[in-house]
Amino acid sequence: MTPVAALAVLLLGLLLAKWAFAPVRRRSRTAPPAGYMEEPPELPEVRGDAFDHAAVDADGFEHTVAALCARDGCTAVEVVGGAGDLGADVLARTADGRRVVLQCKHYAEDNRVGSQDLQRFGGTCFAVHEADVAVIVTTSSFTQPAAEYADTCGIVRVDGEALAAWTEQRAPAPWEPGSDAPAPYPTPRGASS
Repeated sequence: MTPVAALAVLLLGLLLAKWAFAPVRRRSRTAPPAGYMEEPPELPEVRGDAFDHAAVDADGFEHTVAALCARDGCTAVEVVGGAGDLGADVLARTADGRRVVLQCKHYAEDNRVGSQDLQRFGGTCFAVHEADVAVIVTTSSFTQPAAEYADTCGIVRVDGEALAAWTEQRAPAPWEPGSDAPAPYPTPRGASS
């Protein structure tokens, strides 16, 4: 074996070992025991200005999206964005128990969300974060390749227009049936089509 091939095999082994032992938050597939009361997490405060997407920076945008989730009946709403978030900015649980993972892109109107953004999110939303519904929300719009990738992977896209409709309650939340979000809804893990 040549030294280059041996080095490549060694590096591949190290990467696989790191991946195998990386800490990943796993959710239990079993129901809690009868009578068990989990302490409900504190939901984001929802005030009238909580939905002003234009008045906030990228971090504030994550909080406005979390406030929308809370307003629309989600529980266990948590803003987790930041370094090391692996693509998840907001985690939430719908009233019917589905896990929603949201990626937030607070972009200027002329800065469209590209396929690389979708690919990074698509690589973690289901496999790492175990999303039942994966949603990418932007104040801008999506490039055609990004839209195609999202549609192929079952990632719900919410562009600036759809965000305004959701915020103003002219459209349902992106995880709800009847939403005008342009991507198909993924089938929850373990459910049959």
